[in-house]
Amino acid sequence: MALADYDYDLPAGSIAQAPAETRDAARLLVIDRGGGSPADRHVRELPELLRPGDCLVVNDSRVIPARILAEDASGRAVELLFLEAETPSRWRALVRPGRRCRPGVTLAVGDARLAIIAVAPDGVRVVERRDGAVEELLDRHGLPPLPPYIARHAKPVAEDWERYQTVFAQAPGSVAAPTAGLHFSEALLARLRGRGVDIHAITLHVGPATFRPVTAPSVEAHTLPPERATISAATATAVTAARRQGRRVVAVGTTVTRCLESAAGDDGRVAPLEGHAAITIRPGHRFRAVDALITNFHLPRSSLLILVSAFAGRELILGAYRHAVAAGYRFYSYGDAMLIQ
Repeated sequence: MALADYDYDLPAGSIAQAPAETRDAARLLVIDRGGGSPADRHVRELPELLRPGDCLVVNDSRVIPARILAEDASGRAVELLFLEAETPSRWRALVRPGRRCRPGVTLAVGDARLAIIAVAPDGVRVVERRDGAVEELLDRHGLPPLPPYIARHAKPVAEDWERYQTVFAQAPGSVAAPTAGLHFSEALLARLRGRGVDIHAITLHVGPATFRPVTAPSVEAHTLPPERATISAATATAVTAARRQGRRVVAVGTTVTRCLESAAGDDGRVAPLEGHAAITIRPGHRFRAVDALITNFHLPRSSLLILVSAFAGRELILGAYRHAVAAGYRFYSYGDAMLIQ
């Protein structure tokens, strides 16, 4: 299937530049995979839309302040997005502009010094801090890694430090937010529990593949790189029990979907996981763990749009997106959401 089959028209004004006034005030487009018209609702209505006994699974990965603004030896600006550690002082990072950051180049961040050690075939740099740990540098100088379609991404405001993070974030490691989870407040979670919805967490650290364009000529040729993931024994048991008892497993986001489906066997049993979620979900995938999905609206031709289309069908999803554009929904990370069931 051609990547162009996952394209759609989106006016620039539909891209959300700021979050909703409150987390659960975002709009929610409800899609029934069995048929029927989309329903326009709000995230705060989730306790009435979900069912008692549903098993809601969230991603508790914490977004790190991964963006660093540095200078080269000539005083020119260089931007780094730190991805993950190889050692405390040596990390993998995306660097812009790459042409000025070849091995041997040194960079300054305040009084800290960085050196480009190597360049991988995919353009990722190995960057070493010569005078301390990179994590300490991120704590002092790092910025929230807002996506580039948010106009202020290079200069986040105070609101972004709170709102580009879920309320259940714990384990640090993501370089982009698991955005479906941004809509949940503590009050909404309490209402869901009061409704009889079980809530459990996995950890999947969102990597750069979530925002890098798909470059393969076809959907079948695209492979999503593995992402670091953990499913505890307790969560694996809870999800497996829900499936066996006929209760729905509701994934909050494509990250949760990828994580659970990576660990699910043919019989629907989800095993504990400590390592990586490696599956690439394309049309034709048989979903073994996830029965319903809460997700934001995704970029055209993206792996996330392909995943959602695999879950609900390409025509149904693209039709829902057309409805959302016409109805004034807000798109992408700070935008509105869908419930697909």
